[in-house]
Amino acid sequence: MIRTALRLIVMVPVAAVLVALAVANRQLVTVSFDPFDPSDRDLALAVPLYQMGFAILIAGVVLGGAATWLKQRKWRRTAAGLAAEMGVMRAELEHSKRQAAQPDGRSPTRPTEAARTLPAA
Repeated sequence: MIRTALRLIVMVPVAAVLVALAVANRQLVTVSFDPFDPSDRDLALAVPLYQMGFAILIAGVVLGGAATWLKQRKWRRTAAGLAAEMGVMRAELEHSKRQAAQPDGRSPTRPTEAARTLPAA
């Protein structure tokens, strides 16, 4: 509930500012994709200024998210390895509990060899 209220308190003014910028910057700008001859009309595009700004903003968010995701690869790999190790430890714990529950101390079943081996990290 509080998170939703805070989100509204932040997002409503941000949306209002973005709408005001879009209304104030409707003039056309020429975007040239030819760095050697900017006056070439074949490789140029005329778009409203606010669309260009929004496109740059969206591209920055996407590129920043991709860079962050790639940088966190090491931590995701470590978490996956630890989760696999925890699964092996849980299987061994269950085996130990079953073995301790037997009155004569014999093991009714042994954990499979696949459950004991850890994947290569």
